[in-house]
Amino acid sequence: MGNEPLLLAKKAEEMVLYGYQVLRHFPRSERHVLSQEIRQSMWAVLALIERAARARDKIRLLQELDIELALLKRRVRIAHRLGYLPNRQYAVWSEKLVELGRMVGGWLKTARPRG
Repeated sequence: MGNEPLLLAKKAEEMVLYGYQVLRHFPRSERHVLSQEIRQSMWAVLALIERAARARDKIRLLQELDIELALLKRRVRIAHRLGYLPNRQYAVWSEKLVELGRMVGGWLKTARPRG
């Protein structure tokens, strides 16, 4: 397994910090709607990383993590399409999410039984 959980958690924390900076600039009307859903999704990603790092049956949790990341990507994409995220911020945030997705995919691959 190596350092996947530690590195993934660090990258996820960086993504959350960036996300909070960006979410501050959302319209007031969206702060308790889409912005809140994005924040909850970011925290869910961090929680699933922690749970997967400690679990014996990692595969189920890693699959949940992969799904939560996909939902977060979709929410960020929708925020961009609604005009709440400038192109530059969307590109940076999306790249962070894609990198996390690749890391989760790699961790999932190593967690699956060989055969």
